[in-house]
Amino acid sequence: MPSPPKYSIGDKVATRRAYGEALAKLGETNSCVIALDGDTKNSTFSELFKKAHPERFIECFIAEQNMVSVAIGCAVRNRTVVFASTFAAFLSRSYDHLRMGAISQSNINLCGSHCGVSIGEDGPSQMALEDLAMFRAIPTCTVFYPSDGVSTEKAVELAANTKVRKYILKTM
Repeated sequence: MPSPPKYSIGDKVATRRAYGEALAKLGETNSCVIALDGDTKNSTFSELFKKAHPERFIECFIAEQNMVSVAIGCAVRNRTVVFASTFAAFLSRSYDHLRMGAISQSNINLCGSHCGVSIGEDGPSQMALEDLAMFRAIPTCTVFYPSDGVSTEKAVELAANTKVRKYILKTM
């Protein structure tokens, strides 16, 4: 990262916003970072990366299976550092693709927002309950569950510099 986290003690920042800010900041110093999103960029805050680096942003719309496959394809020759994000609940659609990516030793970073049951007005169809178990079952997958803005930024930095599949869970 080009600079330490800017958050102060007592700041209340959503981990999903911290993810977007960290991703955009990471893109400033590493031109290999690319971002994909499943048509949730205003919720995952990957739109911050899109605004800063539009030529390295891929909108995958509501096709999470395809998004994961595109991410694996982008990462296959180790020329890019791939971050793909959507609502955590929607990543369950892509489990077979994730499993096959693990078998092929792909190096992708996935970020699921709106995990757990605390997302409020969006309702139960947007709540992820199985995502943690799903990613823990994938061989060589590392799961990060940051609790605040600072730990989210550090998780993004660590994910970018680690050569295994990573999953970053974000709450509101």
